[in-house]
Amino acid sequence: MKRNSLIALLLVVSVIQSAQFTLAEPTKEITVSAAISLKDAFVEIGKILEERYPGVKLVFNFAASGDLARQIEAGAPVDLFASAAQKDMDDLDRKGLLVANSRTNFASNKVVLVKPARSRIPLNSFQDLQKNEIKRMVIGNPKTVPAGRYAEEVLRYFSLWDVIKEKLIFAEHVRQGLDYVARNEVDAAIVYSTDAFVRDKQVEIVAVAPDGSHQPIIYPIALVKGTKNENLAKSFISLILFEEGKKVLQKFGFGILK
Repeated sequence: MKRNSLIALLLVVSVIQSAQFTLAEPTKEITVSAAISLKDAFVEIGKILEERYPGVKLVFNFAASGDLARQIEAGAPVDLFASAAQKDMDDLDRKGLLVANSRTNFASNKVVLVKPARSRIPLNSFQDLQKNEIKRMVIGNPKTVPAGRYAEEVLRYFSLWDVIKEKLIFAEHVRQGLDYVARNEVDAAIVYSTDAFVRDKQVEIVAVAPDGSHQPIIYPIALVKGTKNENLAKSFISLILFEEGKKVLQKFGFGILK
């Protein structure tokens, strides 16, 4: 049995067997801190869980993965953490802030170069970012935003980082960068393909970063140590790993891990 399927099955069994998980009790909340690129998919998956289990409420906190990890380190009351990169989850794991054996990978993504849909600037590849017509472009802040780190890797792969760094604007998270493009306030941006997918009327994908130009984008999720709602949180992970959750992730453009 594949690892993710086994983890999902064990989570379901744990939820069923736990005497703490009683749906007749008053409303119970699960607080989920998740990478903002997961927003649309997680909100929809959360609604499925709430409909399935009356009395359960999902509370989401969407932001850059690095910022969310720092919040958890500072003691924020979080039940689940889903990151857009292994690094931020690794940081919490090394500090003993995750529930042992609860971590699993569940989705993948791609890096794309986009421009405003109504832009007439001749931008057709990453190399075109050197053109004088490209005055400003946005990426996530590499210090806190996984999408920014992936973007920097791609730019360095094409030997463009030092060439175009004066054109760069750093966004607080990937969706902020996408907003700049959608409003035609910048000439280009490097974002996730899933973000471009949800704004396809306002942004145009110019190029997809090739394999090997950046670290693989794999999304992990884990229980945060100290959670008061461990079994409810496990049920959310189970939903993500099983067919219904996978269909939602695919609907919003995420790759599903085998």
